[in-house]
Amino acid sequence: MTHSKTIGLAFGALLASTALAGAETLTIATVNNGDMIRMQKLTGAFTEANPDIDVEWVTMEENVLRQKVTTDIATKGGQYDIMTIGTYEVPIWSKQGWLVPLEFDDSYDVDDLLPAIRDGLTTDGELYAAPFYGESSMVMYRTDLMEEAGLEMPDAPTWDFIKQAAEAMTDKENEVYGICLRGKAGWGENMAFLSAMANSYGARWFDEEWNPQFDGEAWKATLTDYVDLMQNYGPPGASSNGFNENLALFQTGKCGMWIDATVAASFVTNPDESQVADKVGFALAPDKGLGKRSNWLWAWNLGIPAGSAKTEAAQKFIAWATSKDYAELVASEEGWANVPPGTRKSLYENPEYQEAAPFAEMTLESINAADPTNPAVDPVPYVGVQFVAIPEFQGIGTAVGQQFSAALAGSVSVDQALQTSQMLTQREMMKGGYIK
Repeated sequence: MTHSKTIGLAFGALLASTALAGAETLTIATVNNGDMIRMQKLTGAFTEANPDIDVEWVTMEENVLRQKVTTDIATKGGQYDIMTIGTYEVPIWSKQGWLVPLEFDDSYDVDDLLPAIRDGLTTDGELYAAPFYGESSMVMYRTDLMEEAGLEMPDAPTWDFIKQAAEAMTDKENEVYGICLRGKAGWGENMAFLSAMANSYGARWFDEEWNPQFDGEAWKATLTDYVDLMQNYGPPGASSNGFNENLALFQTGKCGMWIDATVAASFVTNPDESQVADKVGFALAPDKGLGKRSNWLWAWNLGIPAGSAKTEAAQKFIAWATSKDYAELVASEEGWANVPPGTRKSLYENPEYQEAAPFAEMTLESINAADPTNPAVDPVPYVGVQFVAIPEFQGIGTAVGQQFSAALAGSVSVDQALQTSQMLTQREMMKGGYIK
């Protein structure tokens, strides 16, 4: 090798190491769900297009993620440059000044984001997080059992019809239960379902002065009907069942109807996972004729904490990860059925996606039927459909969830559960300075 070639190679290696040394490393805290694990696998496409940016992933289980990112953002620790956060956190944290507002160029097409999802992430006209995956809830039901019962599921059923169908489809001797609903205590478990159900019954968590409303007739009607439905037509041990337990029951043919997250549609119709894959129909979450359906709204989103020193690179990554191009990338690698759902209008206008996902239309209708800024029949002072976007809600929601789970198990009466919920919520709201 000539001396000049050796110098040239050495100089090239030096340039490469300098470029590498100059690369900014983005640390991204995320949840260990399928969509995010897929995104990690596809990150090479981003770093190839942005050689000056490296990406480091910190993947955690949902409860751990919440705890870690909340601590970091509240203390401005700066440990993460991008955080995966839910629709619950965004309005609270943006008001605290903990998140950087996002700015995208025209090619990103912010107007393509579904309004219901976008509104929940917007404070004072500014977007504080970008959604990579969104969901609502809907009725999933057994078409064969519905037919045997001599009934036809409407696209937009009422709670009265759901009760009638649950009774007609229940065959306890053969372990077939007319309805499966969440009973496991937790603000994101049974209270996600029950808060959404309560909205359709005309109930609300708080009146406009932040007074708790569990002593009203609407909550009593909600909880009474829920407990009656589940005790008469639900599976045994329902007070321990969350999303995963009900999914397993439905997939093994033990549920006539299941009202839960729209994301479950792809699991219950997958012949590799579900024994009833070819016998599933979908309908909107039920209503009581008061103008609100009992469906929730949730999204996992990417946001930039105010403590990050790398906001420009972080914006670039978020723009890539939540773009139309990213959807195309997933489709080319994994097929259209696996594109993260529930965030963009254009996905639901895409004939290839519609063909790959027979539940697409009902998912979109369900998302559009939810209004986080106006969730109840009567006016409320909070944002959120199945949660209340105040810091105290995690604690209050879980404590109330424990009371309602106990009512389902029969260890306390509906009246006792509501009375205790009213007292404990009132106490926490006084402590928080919302009421005197």
